[in-house]
Amino acid sequence: MTYSISEVAKELDLTVYTLRYYDKEGLMPFVERTPSGTRLFKDSDIEALKVIQCLKSTGMPIKEIKDFISWCSDGDSTLQQRYDMFLERKAAVEAQLEELNKTMELINHKCKYYKVALDAGTEDIHKNNKIGDF
Repeated sequence: MTYSISEVAKELDLTVYTLRYYDKEGLMPFVERTPSGTRLFKDSDIEALKVIQCLKSTGMPIKEIKDFISWCSDGDSTLQQRYDMFLERKAAVEAQLEELNKTMELINHKCKYYKVALDAGTEDIHKNNKIGDF
């Protein structure tokens, strides 16, 4: 079964423009085309695009994603490179999560702070509290 670019865009919650950009940047060498140039996406192409989206969401630059796609095409000789790349992405995401958890702690603190102030009818209830207190 094959899918049109608009069907794939809808499935992945991307724009057709984004998919065309990925193609222009060389991220989709695996996508077949009809003689007239229409892209024909297979299920495996959609799965590959999900990996591209995942890598992009980690902040990985397009050039490095392109390198990854190239390594995939090169086969087993690049397994170590791909493994190392995913270990690096994992570390980057773990660092992002740590930062987000710190952000969430502060947001939770402020939610409690303002709830107490609202319940008391005044922020004066917190006069002696510091930001880390509560």
